[in-house]
Amino acid sequence: MDRRWISNPDRLSAEYENGVGEFVTFVRGSLDVQGLTKCPCNRCMNREVHHIDSVRYHLLIYGFLKDYIHWTEHGEQSNPQVPLGSPIQDTPPCMNDQDDEMAEALRDAAGHAYDIGSSSDILSDMRPPAEQARYDKLFEELHNPLYDDCMKFSALTFIVKLMNVKVLYKWSDRSFVALLKLLHEALPVGNRCPRTYYETRKLLCDVGLGYEHIDVCKHDCTLFYNEHKDDDVCPICGVSRYIPKKIPHKRLRYFPITPQLKRLYSSKHTARAMRWHKEQRLEEDGKLRHPADGEAWKKFDSLYPEFASDPRSVRMGLASDGFNPFSHMSTSYSMWPVILIPYNLPPWLTMHRSNYLLSLLIPDPKSPGKDFDVFLRPLIEELKVLWDGVQSFDSYQQASFTLRASVIWTVSDFPAFAYLSGWSTQGKLACPICLEDTRYKSIRSKISYIGHRSFLEMSHSWQNSKEFDGRSERRAPPRNFSTANILSQLEAVGQSIPGKATTTAKRKRLPTELNWTKKSICLSCLIGQHCFYVTIWM
Repeated sequence: MDRRWISNPDRLSAEYENGVGEFVTFVRGSLDVQGLTKCPCNRCMNREVHHIDSVRYHLLIYGFLKDYIHWTEHGEQSNPQVPLGSPIQDTPPCMNDQDDEMAEALRDAAGHAYDIGSSSDILSDMRPPAEQARYDKLFEELHNPLYDDCMKFSALTFIVKLMNVKVLYKWSDRSFVALLKLLHEALPVGNRCPRTYYETRKLLCDVGLGYEHIDVCKHDCTLFYNEHKDDDVCPICGVSRYIPKKIPHKRLRYFPITPQLKRLYSSKHTARAMRWHKEQRLEEDGKLRHPADGEAWKKFDSLYPEFASDPRSVRMGLASDGFNPFSHMSTSYSMWPVILIPYNLPPWLTMHRSNYLLSLLIPDPKSPGKDFDVFLRPLIEELKVLWDGVQSFDSYQQASFTLRASVIWTVSDFPAFAYLSGWSTQGKLACPICLEDTRYKSIRSKISYIGHRSFLEMSHSWQNSKEFDGRSERRAPPRNFSTANILSQLEAVGQSIPGKATTTAKRKRLPTELNWTKKSICLSCLIGQHCFYVTIWM
């Protein structure tokens, strides 16, 4: 009996499905009265007993034990006649170890979408047809050799490797297209090497590596997005959207986070890890091993118990900072990525860069400054949708669910905090904690922040000492400002006009506005009267 199908990594192939059917037919003769038998899938490993229909489903989803060639656990003799010429470990000619890893990832993502006949009733939901068609196309590319008789590369792995080299060595798009043309001519006739950069990007977008281009006003006044997507001039400063030949002045790269979050639940491995904070985290008083042990996380859960009731609800931190993408400092340029960090994962996975979610890439020769909100708009609108929830599929539980997500804090340095929050970190009231109670003293052209003795007990000897600034300290510590206090302060802040155009009138800040420069777009995500905004300064 030919059992080479057992080692076939493509569980979508007709060979593998026919082999599973052959196994099920063989086992039906040795079932118990309830129709149960041991399951030889890679998860159960002949240690669990299931109904024969469930066993067939498991084999299609999780694969067959590769070393279980003699079916002795299912009534077969210990020495069946297996043809000597049947290489059990053979794989399709174009498949190698790296292809196997990619196939496993695609199988995780494609999950349960198999025709499993009478056992279909055990599935609670099915993947949308359009999404499944995308995975089918990727499987086709994965199992098509780069050219006939190619033993090393499939079409998909070749493209992924080629793009990896392009990024590593900073090839220009023009040089990359020239290389594609040369490779297409050099390889045998009928090869599947793409001829253009567009074809390459189109395939990678199906893998989930795409992003959106959003044109930006020259002076950062607005995005040509949604209601302004067809405008040719900025609605605020009136400057043209383009330089000659319809080339935009600036372009924002936006990476939607909803597909990235869904992809975390497309693999049964990461889907299980996303529940770690609730189901596997060790809770011990006085120990801070994970953000879930902190007071901020617990406070958030108490404010929004419905959100917290599902361990799959994603809590994220938002981080941003400027950097010079060029290797030398003689070129003045500041690019600002906005990264989201999912904290559901265990600590050793949370801070691994492969799990960072890049959402925005803000291009600008200078920092966006107070116009940071202009660039955050697509992200904020998507976060509002994610708070209400979107439909996703949990590969670990094999069921659909409502995926919800929220940003619960930001990670930034002091200047970036000013851009995100709207509270200026310069001047006399620079402290974002003490706010209007900030204690300062002018020393020539500089400002010194003093008054730290007020945090001591009134009976402390330093309170009466005049050795610090010639005065004793009798003031109470700065107040702890509540949500209502902060919102009332923001009511006094006037409407600011974004942009750096010289024709835009600069608004002078009134004394009642304290150090607030704007109403941050982050406040548009305010839920009820809860202003939950925690910042970690780096």
